[in-house]
Amino acid sequence: MSEPTLLVLDADPPPRLGRLAGRARVLHADASTLAEQLPLADVLLVWDFSSQAVRHAWPGPGPRPRWVHTASAGADHLLCPELVASDTVVTNARGIFDRPIAEYVAGLVLAFAKDLPGSLELQRERRWKHRETERVAGTRACVVGSGPIGQAIAATLTALGVHTAVVGRTARAGVHGQDDLDRLLAGADWVVSVAPLTSSTRGMFSARRFDLMRPSARFINVGRGQLVVEADLVDALSRRSIAGAALDVFEEEPLPSDSPLWGVPGLLVSPHMSGDTVGWRDALGEQFVEFFELWAAGKPLPNVIDKSRGYVPG
Repeated sequence: MSEPTLLVLDADPPPRLGRLAGRARVLHADASTLAEQLPLADVLLVWDFSSQAVRHAWPGPGPRPRWVHTASAGADHLLCPELVASDTVVTNARGIFDRPIAEYVAGLVLAFAKDLPGSLELQRERRWKHRETERVAGTRACVVGSGPIGQAIAATLTALGVHTAVVGRTARAGVHGQDDLDRLLAGADWVVSVAPLTSSTRGMFSARRFDLMRPSARFINVGRGQLVVEADLVDALSRRSIAGAALDVFEEEPLPSDSPLWGVPGLLVSPHMSGDTVGWRDALGEQFVEFFELWAAGKPLPNVIDKSRGYVPG
């Protein structure tokens, strides 16, 4: 059997694929060359997971890869109707980002409760201002998204003494269904959005849901930017309908310098970095090589996405 052809939609720095030397013919593409190279590939590695190039290139003529792997948890940047309807298997990087994102969310909760942004601002002003801060233990969190990342966030917050409820697409053991979401939002001190982006979750955090939350509640989005109607969040924060928010993901990335989000009181902005810890790219590369070895041996692949749903069923 001839070597399979692996096409990599690159980002900088590129993945380390040395273990595949002599076992695969590796080609590289960017957004401008992906369409012409797709027919040559048996496997597509979407290393540049911020790119929309696959959605644009996939509907073109010629054969398509039998397997697509994205080096990300989300797959919404891939799933055009033609790919969903095809026989191509799609996998993701589930398992790589769970703990780092959970730690990041816990850090945000502690930073809000202990007013660390306020301390930094007062330090810059050289002002000594004693304040009282909040206890985290005994508060309530609603984590919207019941996949591995959501479960890791819930476990980490629970370890801090936070009473945590997880909401998923459907109810099951330890997970609330969508019918409970509004009730849980109304009682939460912390609302954490980590749901996958689908037709049913797009814009789910809008004015109606922000108005359900307590005036003392904080909202954290580490899922997808399109889960939130950003103008409605700006309005809720400006009216102090909620006490604060943190966004790590946005409708448009990078966030434009003239975006009103930069200056909203009570909003902490970070540049899509909640899962990116030292060595994360190496972990992604190692995971793909392990999956490639399974695929080459004809064994079942982990992390197979249900393309009709847009995520790995769990």
